[in-house]
Amino acid sequence: MIIKKKKEDTKKEGFGQAVVTLIFSQILIKILGLIYTLYLTNREGFGDRGNGILASGYQIYAMLLTISSIGVPSAISKLVSERVAIGDHKGAHRIFKIAFATFAVIGLIGSIALFFGAGVIANNWLQIPEAEMTLVALSPAIFFVAIASVMRGYFNGRQSMKTTARSQTLEQVFKTLLTILIVEIIAVCSNVSTEWMAAGANLATTLATFLGFSYLYLYYKTKRKEISKDIKQSVNYSHERVKSIIKKILLVSIPIALTAILSSINKNIDSFTVVRSLKEFMPEDVATAQYGILGGKVDTLTNLPLAINVAFATALVPAIAAAKAKRDSKTIKEKTSFSLLVSMLIGLPCTVGMFIFAGPILNLLFPNASSGTVILQISSLAILFTILDQTINGALQGYGKLMIPTISLGAGVLVKLILNLILVPIPSIGVNGAALATVGCHLVAFIIAITSVIRSFKLNLKLSKFVIKPIIATSIMGICSYCIYLLLNGIIAGRLATILAMISAIIVYLLAIVALKIFSKEEILSLPMGEKIFKVLEKMKIY
Repeated sequence: MIIKKKKEDTKKEGFGQAVVTLIFSQILIKILGLIYTLYLTNREGFGDRGNGILASGYQIYAMLLTISSIGVPSAISKLVSERVAIGDHKGAHRIFKIAFATFAVIGLIGSIALFFGAGVIANNWLQIPEAEMTLVALSPAIFFVAIASVMRGYFNGRQSMKTTARSQTLEQVFKTLLTILIVEIIAVCSNVSTEWMAAGANLATTLATFLGFSYLYLYYKTKRKEISKDIKQSVNYSHERVKSIIKKILLVSIPIALTAILSSINKNIDSFTVVRSLKEFMPEDVATAQYGILGGKVDTLTNLPLAINVAFATALVPAIAAAKAKRDSKTIKEKTSFSLLVSMLIGLPCTVGMFIFAGPILNLLFPNASSGTVILQISSLAILFTILDQTINGALQGYGKLMIPTISLGAGVLVKLILNLILVPIPSIGVNGAALATVGCHLVAFIIAITSVIRSFKLNLKLSKFVIKPIIATSIMGICSYCIYLLLNGIIAGRLATILAMISAIIVYLLAIVALKIFSKEEILSLPMGEKIFKVLEKMKIY
């Protein structure tokens, strides 16, 4: 088959630009998320117990959400980018329309199931009766997220990552503002009821998802002329039956959704086992608070680096799918290797930094509820493996190796379940066992996934570039920043010493990366403003 070439749209984003756009968006999203987590944790009447109620309800919602929507953006992005790559915009838009109708139905079923099943889930599954209202408040969000996910996938496939970034950022802005507003109103009306405040926080999530979808819909309306023009200029279009397209969408989305479901199950293992096991040797309210530390504060902090790195996984799916459609193996290798290198450079210092400064970070962010140092230290060890696995999964999904991420994470979840059941009931280990189990889960998943991607893409990852130099840079960062912290801690306030030590860690780490020449000239030039950066480095006689 001869593929006709269509003039490239100059408005499409390059891979580097897409990644940077998503990174900045995710950083802002996580900062906003941290703000309302700080607010809730430090709010009188909420604290670790409120986080326990909130997290348990949210994890059930997240599990149902994966069934209705998590696999959708990547699946639609992959299928649309394959069509767009060969100039078939009409086929790409047809996939979008059919997917929208399909997942609207699936999302609606998910919302109804959660609404009417909230009581059974809270009382029988979680054994946290207070979580019932949080589940009811979240139930409508499943429908809105499902249809919004289809729209995000369509725009991602058209190489318009800014649309996804803006919608997610706006959604988080609304979520943060509404959480604070609604919780304060409920606190006054309910005489500071922890249960009702947790439900109010999740109601804010539902309203925010509706507003996020509204932005996407309005944006789509403004782009109708441009999309229609692309459809008229479409080439290589071949009509497919609706049944065939739905089957293709499900064949792609189900394996991706299974991976997301397993990730959600991984979190729900803690929901189902931690409080239940801890109650055997401690009071129920203390057990709920212990779970609140793990599911509230610690998960929030360890997820921050993942949010930055998710840009690579998101951008890799359409980029590699398009490259494969054009049979461009060189591009596949280059983008995968570069993404893995950056993921390593993100994950390693975050792991080390969070381990070293676990106590000071908790004191800085949660002055009214700062317990959990050991749990955070243990959990931080999983960050590196989770980040690398995140990037690998994006590459494999874009390439069409859809079941490998599912298999690798499935093996990890099994390890997590076994270790939770063995370690958490031991009084001397307790909730720390759940954190250790999470590390084991992601280590196993990473080993399986990295072995597969190296074989599938025939990658040649040099040990010095991808492992040794990042370790050296991270070691320099860790030693320098900790010494600065120890020096300042006896002179100035502890919180200020923590902030200055962390700022110095970032500066030292960036200087170490440059000094060690971890990035090649080609990799620097591929970055936004890469030419200007390289000229500066040349003048400094580093390159």
